[in-house]
Amino acid sequence: MASDLEIKAKEAFIDDHFELAVDLYTQAISLSPNNAELFADRAQANLKLSNFTEAVADANRAIELDPSMTKAYIRKGNACYELEEYQTAKAAFELGSSLDPEDARFTNLIKKCDERIAEESGDSLDQPFEKASTQVVPVEGDEEGGQIVNEVPNQATSQLNVKPKYRHEFYQKPEEVVITIFAKGIPAENVAVDFGEQILSVIIDVPGEDAYHFQPRLFGKIAPEKCKYEVLPSKIEVRLAKAEPLNWTSLEFSKDSTVPQKIHVVSGTVSGTVSGSQRPSYPSSKPKRVDWDKLEAQVKKEEKEEKLDGDAALNRFFQDIYKDADDDTRRAMRKSFVESNGTVLSTNWKEVGSKKVEGSPPEGMEVKKWEY
Repeated sequence: MASDLEIKAKEAFIDDHFELAVDLYTQAISLSPNNAELFADRAQANLKLSNFTEAVADANRAIELDPSMTKAYIRKGNACYELEEYQTAKAAFELGSSLDPEDARFTNLIKKCDERIAEESGDSLDQPFEKASTQVVPVEGDEEGGQIVNEVPNQATSQLNVKPKYRHEFYQKPEEVVITIFAKGIPAENVAVDFGEQILSVIIDVPGEDAYHFQPRLFGKIAPEKCKYEVLPSKIEVRLAKAEPLNWTSLEFSKDSTVPQKIHVVSGTVSGTVSGSQRPSYPSSKPKRVDWDKLEAQVKKEEKEEKLDGDAALNRFFQDIYKDADDDTRRAMRKSFVESNGTVLSTNWKEVGSKKVEGSPPEGMEVKKWEY
């Protein structure tokens, strides 16, 4: 079934029906989620639709599944170039070139990136967004390759406003932007977060539910190696390290964005944007002002007072004990839990410290040793 959908998707792509191709590739991926070819081909279709952040996410997934797939690096690099992430694009092309040194396409694309990086390094903050847009056109006789050329800016394709599955908010500090996605009870293994030079990709894929994709092009550039995220019981918190201490007037990049202002931190206060007697106010995508300190305190209070059932309540109880316990109690809990294969949890180090803790299965069950 997946192969039939793949064939139809390729035919739709050849006929320039790129939206249909993306839809068919998506159906095929749902049936064969570990097929790198499907992700790489959907990335190419997304490139044709100017869905560049989606193309990056698809190319990243293809590379994760098959690190030797050179066309995935080309498509990731082309998408990043379109997003003006020239450093990230160059890195992708260089990785692809290392896999296939004889492919001259990589040399040309790396050269294009170097030219843009040189131009960018000479730009001033007074003109941060006045760069010519670009497009990827295939090299003659080669569907896979891409040659980047300048183009007169086109009007952005309009998109339907769809209410997102999860609500998100953000606030900023001089050195970082903190994004909170209010997704409750999501297992960490179902969350994938990727950081680019100026893009963020958050995918929440819970079996049996529609996948959630949050893939904005960010207002400013970030330092991917310093960014991090954490999956909590009631939310997902993403911390973006700013490449420069600029004031973001919004979370997402827009051609109409105002020129960013540098934030200068002096003696613990933020100068240039607020007076020493004022607390910094953080911009929001919502028109009304939000007291972020109050919101953070409210979220923490909700987490503390949250009523859990079953295993979740039991785990919370043990976590609270462990968090407030002394070193001996923690050692006792770890030792007893590990040695008993999770059937005993003791807080008395004197009792368990000098002997091995035997397993104590629930009533009606017995412990069996596995033979390897």
